[in-house]
Amino acid sequence: MSANQIRPRPLVHLELHTPDQVRASAFYAELLYWRPEVVRAAAGSYLALDTGAQLGGGVVECCTRRPLWLPYVEVDRVDRSTERARELGAIVLLEPREGPSGWRSVVSSADAGEVALWAPRR
Repeated sequence: MSANQIRPRPLVHLELHTPDQVRASAFYAELLYWRPEVVRAAAGSYLALDTGAQLGGGVVECCTRRPLWLPYVEVDRVDRSTERARELGAIVLLEPREGPSGWRSVVSSADAGEVALWAPRR
């Protein structure tokens, strides 16, 4: 199958990494009417964002120098896509790992930025 016959991988989630989850979610609630909802998980809590679209959203509080958006792209196999990113020169920031609803990894390229590779539990 040639590259132009392969279906583009869909963007399925946007996650904001920020040093201040409360202020960030309040900003988007006021500006865009995105509704935050706390989701409890074994590893702590996660702030999901109802963006009013099929695209999911969330806010993670972490020690980032400045807020940044991390796009999640659905792939067939996270392990294979992560290895392909390595072959293309990317650095793997988060090795493939299983979470409550699927598999993910995070890769970074000096020219293309960061992207999370995601495969839902099937």
